[in-house]
Amino acid sequence: MIQIPARRLECTHWLPAERLGQFNIDPAVRPWLIAKGLITLRMHVACGERFSLMLIEQRTGLLGAAVQAALRVTDSAGLFREVELACDDQVWVFVQTIVPDSTLCLHPWLAELGDASLGLTLNELSAVERSAYEYAWLSGDEPLTARALRAAELKPAGLWARRSRVQLRGAPLLVQEVFLPALGRL
Repeated sequence: MIQIPARRLECTHWLPAERLGQFNIDPAVRPWLIAKGLITLRMHVACGERFSLMLIEQRTGLLGAAVQAALRVTDSAGLFREVELACDDQVWVFVQTIVPDSTLCLHPWLAELGDASLGLTLNELSAVERSAYEYAWLSGDEPLTARALRAAELKPAGLWARRSRVQLRGAPLLVQEVFLPALGRL
């Protein structure tokens, strides 16, 4: 197994699942990282009544070239929605959803979800397609990792993340999930 240097993989180096085998991934994180299906549903099963989802921030912002490429859009701006999925008040997963302006124009209700789960909402709709997951080890100074760890007392050198492109009736959005050190530990 290859040990991951803190700077080896950056946000722009998202990998397909078949490349994960070459990395030494924490055994507590691996099953959560590579599992199929909605992380919200898996956490509901694992945590029961102790599960919580909290909207941390929702803002508009500019889309960088890497995000535009991942979404396959030319939009220059979009909506950034960030939520924390927790068990017993311990954050296990930080989720950032990026909705380009063109998708928001077609589906303005995406800006009104509040504390509702986007994944569960999309799961009940028709014409929703999800790409295969891509994975990355994000160093602690990556913007996405910094957002996920903003309230952490101890900050690890980096965190594993996965992302997928979701098509909602042909309109794309990007869902990025960052797995925190408390994951799976009750």
